[in-house]
Amino acid sequence: MTRIDDVARLAGVSTATVSRALRGLPTVSAATRRRVLAAAEQLQYAVSPSASRLAGGRTGAIAVVVPRITRWFFGVVVEAVEDFLHQCGYDLLLHNLGGREQNRQRLLHPANLHKRVDGVMLVATPLRPADLTALTRLDLPGVTVSSGTDVPGWPCVRIDDVAAARLATRHLLDLGHRRIAHISGDPDDELAFTAHLDRRRGYQEALRAAGLRPDPTLDVESGFDIAGGTRATEELLRRGDPPTAIFAACDEMAMGALTALRDAGLRVPQDVSLIGIDDHALSGVLGLSTIAQPAAEQGRLAAEMLIDPLRGRTRAADCGANDLPVILPTRLVVRDSTAPPRAN
Repeated sequence: MTRIDDVARLAGVSTATVSRALRGLPTVSAATRRRVLAAAEQLQYAVSPSASRLAGGRTGAIAVVVPRITRWFFGVVVEAVEDFLHQCGYDLLLHNLGGREQNRQRLLHPANLHKRVDGVMLVATPLRPADLTALTRLDLPGVTVSSGTDVPGWPCVRIDDVAAARLATRHLLDLGHRRIAHISGDPDDELAFTAHLDRRRGYQEALRAAGLRPDPTLDVESGFDIAGGTRATEELLRRGDPPTAIFAACDEMAMGALTALRDAGLRVPQDVSLIGIDDHALSGVLGLSTIAQPAAEQGRLAAEMLIDPLRGRTRAADCGANDLPVILPTRLVVRDSTAPPRAN
């Protein structure tokens, strides 16, 4: 295998000069550059992309931090980010916190990011003051995806979770439902992202706009997943006087609710209507009404906003100041799980 010192020997220059010439730096004369390029071509020497990036002070890698990679939203976002990064010649360094606090402390430590990555993307990862201090000290470009992860000076891509929840609840209200329950995430989960808090707010705002007072007995918290949706719905049914409709804070919770309702002998939507948020890949198969959010587009746009400054570009004309969020639209998708309440 041809090495850089072989090229230097044939060209009659130092290895440092070969490196500068092949990188196109202006400190090498035209004659010397031609001699180096001729030697490299004769010896069929190929520059290592990773070595070239390191020589220029870049790693060619982007750190992407997610709370739990097994969840649908995070998986879709990461796949879109990885596709875009590869098109730009960058690698993705995935930091999956796995729902464990000790992982956050370890993976967000400056020693695990300094000189290992060129930028950082946080996907729905709530931060503590110590985390913010550590990230600021790194002095790296960054971007966040989803609400609840705010870093001063970093752009953010997300949806309006309050508006999405209002839209879901209003759909049930428009069908004629008045006893509408809400199942949501667990606020005691140390690594839980905060979107479910905004979605509860949207649910309550829609009820109040319709002249209804939110009923705390119809609001149950649990894990932000299928198992959590099952547990929350079982608890809801144990309280008696079941609702005529349920708004789940995400589609995975709605899937768990669907299981619990059917196990209890209740039909969807004849006895209980059900709606979620996401438009999960399985929602269409299950006939689940939902509020669709562009998960892949959030990942792609966030990756673009992170890479553009590294390539000397700016997106200021497209998305305004860097510390303002870019909010992507959501839409109502009506399927078989919602219908008017059954007449008594």
